[in-house]
Amino acid sequence: MRTRVGLWIDHTKAVVVAVNEKGEEAGLLVLSKARKHPERSGDRPLKGRYEARQVPADDRRQNAFTGNLNIYYEAVIACLRDAEAVFIFGPGEAKGELVKRLKKDDMGERIVGTETADKLTDRQIAAKVRLYFKKALAAPSAKTKKAI
Repeated sequence: MRTRVGLWIDHTKAVVVAVNEKGEEAGLLVLSKARKHPERSGDRPLKGRYEARQVPADDRRQNAFTGNLNIYYEAVIACLRDAEAVFIFGPGEAKGELVKRLKKDDMGERIVGTETADKLTDRQIAAKVRLYFKKALAAPSAKTKKAI
């Protein structure tokens, strides 16, 4: 059974919608613990000469952010392992970072398209995935034309 997957992704969450011959399967939500701008702990900023010691260093925050993103991307890739074709869309840089990671994991040939899209509801995401693969199946691809 051919499974095609549409993926809406940003740095906070990913919505995975699988489409096959039987129809659409339920969407899967993957949440990220990565926060780009972590706040200070406590109710109010500290005053005094030891304030700098109360805030974690920038490199520590960046390392924590990168580590959380790695875990997040691995969870998203695990959802895409069985997919024959993957359509990736969403706002920001996350889709490009995921495409690089998929190519590194030898899954780059499964990517059929990427697109910039704004924040969408789950129903809008599912509708966009259905429409994309409906158009992709209706129009023969360049590989199919060469094979004929």
